[in-house]
Amino acid sequence: MSFTLATWNINSVRLREPIVQKLLTEEAPDVLCLQECKSPVEKIPLDGFRALGYTHMVARGQKGYNGVAILSRLPMKEVTSFEFAGLDHARHIAGQLENGVTIHNFYVPAGGDVPDRDVNEKFGQKLDYLTDMRDHFFAEKPGKSILVGDLNIAPREDDVWSHKQLLKVVSHTPVEVEALAQVQDAANWVDITRQDIPDGQLYSWWSYRAKDWNAADKGRRLDHVWATPDISNAGHASRILRDARGWEKPSDHAPVFATFDL
Repeated sequence: MSFTLATWNINSVRLREPIVQKLLTEEAPDVLCLQECKSPVEKIPLDGFRALGYTHMVARGQKGYNGVAILSRLPMKEVTSFEFAGLDHARHIAGQLENGVTIHNFYVPAGGDVPDRDVNEKFGQKLDYLTDMRDHFFAEKPGKSILVGDLNIAPREDDVWSHKQLLKVVSHTPVEVEALAQVQDAANWVDITRQDIPDGQLYSWWSYRAKDWNAADKGRRLDHVWATPDISNAGHASRILRDARGWEKPSDHAPVFATFDL
């Protein structure tokens, strides 16, 4: 069985329903994981997605903030939803395909603007969330699993437009990079995107603040596709659909794709 998966922080699934439909129509991934849906589950605009063949969904939502959903053309059942860092936020959902592959969809807290938990509560929440992720996957080692989502950290020097200038900027600070590495190490997760594209600058997010995001190209790779070692060799064809950042009323993130032959 071969299937293609995409992950995309959509920044409001209702506001950006047209470009979700555009992606589903033009790129047709078998599974689409969305973050920052900003919608209660019952208000996610499913009718249009179902009409395009995406008849299965597992989701967690809340009004105006956070929210994660997995849309699938393949049969999928919900398996779990984690609540980390005591936040009571809709930041994780997991679904399982008929071939036994579990897909974890995460939206890690952004962490605010100041990388100091003593003066910025949001940064502390982000670090605590990552600690809970690490501890969970260390205690319960996953198998035949894929982890995707907006992890809000660009870990490598070539995952940002300027390593030196972003060392003290939230999303690329050494403490965050180390925390994400510990999550990855807890279950030996393999970064599928970088397995496929090992070298070179690679971004999935460009700020709305840039007058011309494309020309400035000050991006960060905040969105990730990981897999457990037992299936990591089945992952291939990774790509980031940069063009989607320029669609009408875009998200500030671009979708990240990978295909698995399982």
